[in-house]
Amino acid sequence: MTTLIITLPQVLPTAATPCDGVLSTDGRTVMRHVEAPMALLPAPAGVDIVAVVPVRRLSWHRLALPPGTLNKGLFQEGNAPRLRAVLDGLLEDRVLDDPAQLHFAIAPQAQAGAPIWVAACDRAWLHAWLAALEQAGRPVAHIVPEMTPPAEEAGRASLHVIGSPDQAHVVLSGADGVSVLPLCAASAALIDWPEGAEVMAEPAVAALAEQYFKRPATLQTGPERWLLAAQSAWDMAQFDLLYTRRARTRKRLSALAKTLLQAPRWRAARWAALALVAVNLAGLQAWAWQEKAALAAKRSAIRDTLTATFPEVRVVVDAPLQMARALADLQRRSGTASSADLETMLTQFQASVPDARVPSAMEFTAGELRLKGLDAASQGLRDAPARLQARGYNARLEGDSLLIKLERQP
Repeated sequence: MTTLIITLPQVLPTAATPCDGVLSTDGRTVMRHVEAPMALLPAPAGVDIVAVVPVRRLSWHRLALPPGTLNKGLFQEGNAPRLRAVLDGLLEDRVLDDPAQLHFAIAPQAQAGAPIWVAACDRAWLHAWLAALEQAGRPVAHIVPEMTPPAEEAGRASLHVIGSPDQAHVVLSGADGVSVLPLCAASAALIDWPEGAEVMAEPAVAALAEQYFKRPATLQTGPERWLLAAQSAWDMAQFDLLYTRRARTRKRLSALAKTLLQAPRWRAARWAALALVAVNLAGLQAWAWQEKAALAAKRSAIRDTLTATFPEVRVVVDAPLQMARALADLQRRSGTASSADLETMLTQFQASVPDARVPSAMEFTAGELRLKGLDAASQGLRDAPARLQARGYNARLEGDSLLIKLERQP
C-alpha cells in the first residue's frame, strides 16, 4: 500500500504552512519528497497517511504505573479515562504545562509492573493539525513520533545531527529518553559520545557533525528518517484521539471502497470480478441441473423396476412402498411368510429375547404385534428394542407389554 508521511510543522496550521511529505509505495524506500501546503501534498487514492510528530515537539518520561493500572489493557473496558487520570497525577510535577493541556501516548506493548515510556506533546497543537489535515482531504490513519527511546533499557543509543548549518541540533536517543540540544562545542562535550560510535547526520550539517564529534558522519536525509519513523510500532492516537482514529479509519476504508467501485482505472478489475461471479453462478446452475437430472434418472429407474416386476401396478406414487406392498401380497398369495406375518414376528422376538417369559396374551392387527404379561424387569426385555431394530422392526416397551411392528409398514 502507498504511504504518505507528513511531518507536522512546529507552528500552528494555516492554509499556506508548508509541510514535508514523503511518498513511499513499499514502506521501505522514498519514492518522492515534496514540501508544500497540506492541500497540495500528493494523496493517491487508497493512500495510508501517517503523521510524524517532530522530535522538538515531544518530551519523554519514564514512569512506573501503580499495580493494576494495565490489567484490563490500555484502552479496553473503559480503562482509558482512569489511565489518563493516573498519568495526569504522575506527570504533574514533571511537566511545565498543565497536564490537561498535553496529549499523552504510552509505549506500545507496555507491560504491567515494569517502567514504561510516555510521550507528551501540546494537545491543542496536535488536534489543530489533525483537524486541518482532515479538512484538506488528508485524514491521518497513524501518528508516530519522529524519534523514540530504545525499546529496551539495554538498547543501543543513537545520535543524530539535524537541521540547517545556522540552526543545527543534536538529538540523543538513549536510556534517558530523547534529548534535543543545539549543536555546539559545549553540547558535544556534554554528550561525550564514545569513540567509534556512529553519528547520523543530514547532508546539510554533516560537516558540522564531523567537526564537533571528530569522526566521519553517516548520511541520513530527513525523508529517510521519517520513513523509518513511520515503520515504528508507536501510534500516538490514544485517549481522546482513539475514537477519532477509528472514525478516520472507517472514513478511509469507505473512500477506498468508493474508489474501487467508481474509479476509471479499476474498471477492468470490476469487470473481471463481475465475470468471475457470473462464471461461478453459471457453474452452480449447471451443477444443480446435473444433480437434478441424476436424481430424476434414479427415480425413473426405480419406477421402471417396480412396473417391470409387478406389471399390475399402473400408477407409481411411492415406488418403494408400493413395491413392499406388492411383495407382501405376492407372499400371501403364494403362502410364503412375510416379515409382517405373525409367525415371522414371533420368531424374530424369540431370537432377540431367547430367555423371555411366555406372554400371557397377544394382539396382532395389520402387521402390528403386541405381547402382554412379560417380565418388565428382565434385562433381555429391556434390550429387545435395540435387537429387534437391527432385524428391521420397531419395538417399544409399554409397562409389561412389548409393541412390535415393521420399520416401514407395507
